[in-house]
Amino acid sequence: MSTWRETLALHLRPRLLAVLFMGFGSGLPLPLTFGTLTFWLAESGVSRTTIGLLALVGTAYSLKFLWAPLVDRLPLGLLTRRLGRRRGWALAVQAPLALAILVLGFTDPRVDPGATALVALVIAVLSATQDIVVDAYRIEMLRPDEQGAGAAATQWGYRFGMIVSSAGALYAAEFGGWRFAFATMAAFMLVGMVAVLLTPEPAAEAPAPRSRADSIGARLAAWIAAAAVGPFREFMGRKGWAAILVFVVLYKFGDALAGVMANPFYVAMGFSRLEVANISKVFGVAATLAGVAAGGMLVHRHGLARALILCGVLQAVSNLMYVVQALAGHDVALLTATIGIENFAGGMGSAAFVAYLSGLCNVAYTATQYALLSSLATVGRTTLSAGGGWLSLQLDWPLFFLVTTLAALPGIAMAVWVMRRFPPTSQGAR
Repeated sequence: MSTWRETLALHLRPRLLAVLFMGFGSGLPLPLTFGTLTFWLAESGVSRTTIGLLALVGTAYSLKFLWAPLVDRLPLGLLTRRLGRRRGWALAVQAPLALAILVLGFTDPRVDPGATALVALVIAVLSATQDIVVDAYRIEMLRPDEQGAGAAATQWGYRFGMIVSSAGALYAAEFGGWRFAFATMAAFMLVGMVAVLLTPEPAAEAPAPRSRADSIGARLAAWIAAAAVGPFREFMGRKGWAAILVFVVLYKFGDALAGVMANPFYVAMGFSRLEVANISKVFGVAATLAGVAAGGMLVHRHGLARALILCGVLQAVSNLMYVVQALAGHDVALLTATIGIENFAGGMGSAAFVAYLSGLCNVAYTATQYALLSSLATVGRTTLSAGGGWLSLQLDWPLFFLVTTLAALPGIAMAVWVMRRFPPTSQGAR
């Protein structure tokens, strides 16, 4: 058994520190098209219906599996020849991503919300592409004995990035306005870019030898079969694959429906930027990380199936705290409890859910299959939650959050059914 000093030494290896900082760069853009953006829109007087619909910009995260094979294998000319496949793609995405974040601050959602939505969509597409590159970079760069520590490092880096672009952005907006806040977030993208520049390109597999007689068409057909068709054909050959995908979509839906309107709710209850930053964006992320740790322990001690079901129930019940908050109004102490309980339960659910998704992947197609599954997992946060703003207008806040609790029930029911009929041990070839 490793001592704590050996564990600390492992996490301080240069490769692991690089993964931490790359994770920071990956986590930074997400709140800028979700939580921070909705807070800005609510302050600007944009209607709840419009705010809910703007969640659709996150559809890019749900569709990233479509272009993952291109990112995996397509060269970018001089850039990939000089820097390598992973480093070249990373920098090709990160530079325009930083520019798009800067431009977002120069839009005015009160005058032209369409322009704000368009720039947010560009950020989401570039951010989803960065996630593809960074995940592949991490897996290829680390040795087998470092993969577990690498997964932890990238999650911690991701969460730190989210703290900066949520709480940090609200602090910056309080100090210098929203334009200054987004300019500051664009500058923070340099962290991930520097990490890529200072980290060597991972060793790549040698390409298969080609005959001179091979036509471009034959090469293209072989590439499509290997990179784009094979992963999906293998997954769809499994028993119960359709039910599994439905479960993946629904498991976090109730949590996502509440989350998409959380910031407009805070504004409606009269909470200030600093109160939301301190409680929701700092304390809340800490509670999520604690929940992730607890969820991992639950999976280890009681098994994946029980953990998924129990965490699903806790996620649903925790939404009832928002009902209590809506009835109480502006109460900082209660908001702390509400966010702490909801984020802790959500973190537990995320830990069990990620473990389940990872276990579904066939090792021959890990990158593309995980991109597919993680993309579907975001559908609840994007497409299905797009009507959350409209729904909150039709109902008062307490009833809306009660509905989000009920929206979690299909996911729980699917968890019970899928775990019984298609247990995790029967999934992807390992």
